[in-house]
Amino acid sequence: MSEDTPSNALDLQKGTQPYRILQFLARNDDQAFTQTEIHEATEIKRGSVGAVLSRLEDRGLVRHRGRYWAIAEDDRLASFAAQAGASSASTTDDYYGDE
Repeated sequence: MSEDTPSNALDLQKGTQPYRILQFLARNDDQAFTQTEIHEATEIKRGSVGAVLSRLEDRGLVRHRGRYWAIAEDDRLASFAAQAGASSASTTDDYYGDE
């Protein structure tokens, strides 16, 4: 992190396991998932999912109750969630529409 980067800024490299998990959870921010469901959706090794989720929880980026994990309610995640949603929407847009 550089000196002018806020200490609370998200430092996620696109394509990394934490990024992929957050992207999946952000796209589905109204739901919670088990580690197995996250593994199946992200294709991250089952054994790695738990470790990544624990690190993300330590940073306040995800939350869980029982076996279920979801994106945290954190202002830092608002732009990340918006970006993930926009990426998802752009792949499903109907550019030709019914005119």
